[in-house]
Amino acid sequence: MIPSRAQTPVDKLALAVVHEPERAIPAPAGAREESLRFLLQTAADSGVTRIATRPDGDGERWLGQAWPFPSPFQVSVRTLPVSDGVDRVEARARRSLERLGLPRGDALLISNACDLAGTEGRALWDRLLALKDRGLFRRIGFCATVEDGPALLARRFQPDIVQLKCNLLDQRAQHAGVLSELAALDVAVHASSIFADGLLFMNSEALPVEMHRHAPTLSRIRRRLAEARVDPMQATLAYALGLPEVSAVVASVASAAELRAVIAATHAPAPDLDWAALQLEPATASAAGPLRISSAA
Repeated sequence: MIPSRAQTPVDKLALAVVHEPERAIPAPAGAREESLRFLLQTAADSGVTRIATRPDGDGERWLGQAWPFPSPFQVSVRTLPVSDGVDRVEARARRSLERLGLPRGDALLISNACDLAGTEGRALWDRLLALKDRGLFRRIGFCATVEDGPALLARRFQPDIVQLKCNLLDQRAQHAGVLSELAALDVAVHASSIFADGLLFMNSEALPVEMHRHAPTLSRIRRRLAEARVDPMQATLAYALGLPEVSAVVASVASAAELRAVIAATHAPAPDLDWAALQLEPATASAAGPLRISSAA
């Protein structure tokens, strides 16, 4: 009998490839395609098996043209808003697979949990169930924030996956019990926005206007990490990867160089830190506070 391979932190990693000009380096089409192929091959060689996509621009098509062969990736697809109509949502999910060059996907996720809470919520979910029953997607679920009440929605719709915004600076999902509630419902939790829009990587002058009030707290957190000799990327990844209820951690990368930095930080020994002391605002049981940290991933 061949012994099974011991699980490593990279096994939890999922990549959201960033194509936006502000992150990706501008390049001619040929160079861009080669850069993407190199990024995906680097991911495959590093043991990453999950890719998270969005139906924006040409990103899906570019990925479909750049997969290594044979592709080792399990790919998740996200829906259009239900305001476009459930027929359009279903058609675009099918089209996403075509653009990605895949006969089937690992997961189909509703992009905004609010779509499930509206009048079209049940009809939308039934379309996802039908796509799963036809074998086009192995699992279905939705993306959410703490404010969306993901555990309540999970009880109602019984998803396979909830992709939830959760990171070092915003730990409400953990401390308010949302992660444990979802785990108790046997729902796989994917943590997204783990870099919190890069707030720990910015100096005070570069912060968005709405985050200026947090500048002293961010400076204090950066100072604590520096004193512990832990860089911000290592800390943000270690926090998310260390959450036992989380089965996948979605990290956004725009290049192979960024990916190599993420992989190195993922493999670094988990630091011994007081995680609760590093959040931007204290997490409360209400889990409905005003903190808003968003991200493309």
